[in-house]
Amino acid sequence: MPASPSDPGPHGSSDRPSTAPTKRPPGSLKVGSIAGSDVLISSSWFVVAALIAVLVAPIVDQVQPGLGALKYVAGAAFAVLLYGSVLLHEASHALVARRLGFTVSSITLHFLGGMTSIEGEARRPREEFAIAVVGPLTSIAVGLGALALRPVTPDGLLLLAVEGLVVANLLVGVLNLVPGLPLDGGRVLKSLVWGVTGSVHRGTVVAAWGGRLTAVAVLVWPLVQAQVVGSEPDLLDFVLVLIISMFLWTGATAALVSARLRSRLPSLQARGLARRTLSVPADLPLAEAVRRANEVQAGGIVTLTADGAPLGLVNEAALLATPQERRPWVPVSSVTRTLETGLRLPVGIGGEELVRAITSTPATEYLLVHEDGSIYGVLATEDVDRAFRESR
Repeated sequence: MPASPSDPGPHGSSDRPSTAPTKRPPGSLKVGSIAGSDVLISSSWFVVAALIAVLVAPIVDQVQPGLGALKYVAGAAFAVLLYGSVLLHEASHALVARRLGFTVSSITLHFLGGMTSIEGEARRPREEFAIAVVGPLTSIAVGLGALALRPVTPDGLLLLAVEGLVVANLLVGVLNLVPGLPLDGGRVLKSLVWGVTGSVHRGTVVAAWGGRLTAVAVLVWPLVQAQVVGSEPDLLDFVLVLIISMFLWTGATAALVSARLRSRLPSLQARGLARRTLSVPADLPLAEAVRRANEVQAGGIVTLTADGAPLGLVNEAALLATPQERRPWVPVSSVTRTLETGLRLPVGIGGEELVRAITSTPATEYLLVHEDGSIYGVLATEDVDRAFRESR
């Protein structure tokens, strides 16, 4: 049940809280909210709930004979109870992340358990550690709590439910501490390597390879199951092992790709990518503005207010779409975008901070300014993308 932070690449998610509405994933159903985060159930959950109901029904029939078809209802109730404890696991991730200042867009229950969608990446190793470790610890606490209730729980379906919670939560808690991404234990390992080496990139790579090794170990499990636990694997065991192994391998591989991309971000520095800029009055004819820009070899045009303050940025696409014969008769302001919040960036910005800035306010051009607010140049998104591609 890994918490799932968004990994910003050239156009990734913001590291800071966002006020933008979250788009619900297709095939999901909202059933409530926890601490302001939507609780979603994916369509795959209903499949696994039905599967649990069918598998538990024979056990229910042994514990409480004579229920007939109601044994499947009891099995479905057990599935709901089990996923209630999964929800506690995910809610603990969400609450700690929110306490640390991150936006948590949703908690989703699905076939393999749950996922908490946290916008942004931890800024320090201890944040990564706290968000990751609290989930498994919550599951272990629930399991131990259920274990403490077992001696005073009456026989029957209630005892069956308590014992199921003990086994499921202790198993989930312990297995999630396995040191490999995308498991919580992988993020714990990442935070420890990050803290020791000072490199989040190295921490991610080590934890991702831990995830790949775990995926291989899971795939091998049916071959040694009989020798370890004394029972032969059946078809369901092989199917579950294949699904879990694919989940782990895919998540670990995605983490490696993300780490590779993030290692290239420091080369993105706004100062070195800035275009020479021409400042003109907003009512200047567009043809004249273009002529002046060509004369001084400017790659960007900024419009000014009457008192000389930056007002807007000429949109290159809008400029090129304006026919030559119309340019002498329309003002520059007709192809500019007003300098709203987020379109002014400090000239010293770079790396992940630059990526977060242009992601939170999507645009084709940004105005780079000095600390005193004076104009340095214009930053074009296409130049950032090109620099990122060339940094391989």
